[in-house]
Amino acid sequence: MQKELSLFVGTFTTLLAIINPLEVLPVYLQLLLGKDEATHRAVARNSCFYALLLCFFFLVFGTLMLRIFGVPLAMVRVVGGIILMKIGFELFTPQKGQGIASAGADPDANIAFVPLAMPLMFGPGAIATIIGMTATIRQSGAELLSFAAIAAAIVLTILVTYLCLAYADRLTKFMGPMGIDATTRIVGFFVSAIGVGLIFDGVFEALQLHGITSLH
Repeated sequence: MQKELSLFVGTFTTLLAIINPLEVLPVYLQLLLGKDEATHRAVARNSCFYALLLCFFFLVFGTLMLRIFGVPLAMVRVVGGIILMKIGFELFTPQKGQGIASAGADPDANIAFVPLAMPLMFGPGAIATIIGMTATIRQSGAELLSFAAIAAAIVLTILVTYLCLAYADRLTKFMGPMGIDATTRIVGFFVSAIGVGLIFDGVFEALQLHGITSLH
């Protein structure tokens, strides 16, 4: 049970850091500028629902693809770690002038799906996290419980994200631009550290599989 709890905590913290609701807030508010509160809540609810579906799709589809094609789990960890490390560096050192708020310029566009659900909430980092975490699950009697832990972590992450979006005005006023920027940079540092950890574990496991090193 302790292993499943660790998997739940690891998946939740990593996914929450990757999605980073505080970074989504400015774009979310700009896209819905002038809209009433009911519209804000509806878009927040729909975007989080889309993101949840995408997460579960890759949780099942990604795992099946790994097993069907026999992709080494060590390689999945390395690739996922590289992606997370890159995203972490981008969060830690954001470039001025970047943004995708214009993606919602069309009033008829479904902004709940694009750009909010994709790519702001669910992008390469989330995919790498979900597949990377499922890659750590071994064939065992507790495998189903491990998948349940990951699924619960996904649900909790999306719930926290929804609450942040639903109370976006209050959060932005409370933290201010400097607070959000500082939080984003701190999150970026830890995401990079998580990515490096995955790369290290993947390389070490690959060396073990090829008999280059051992635990002894």
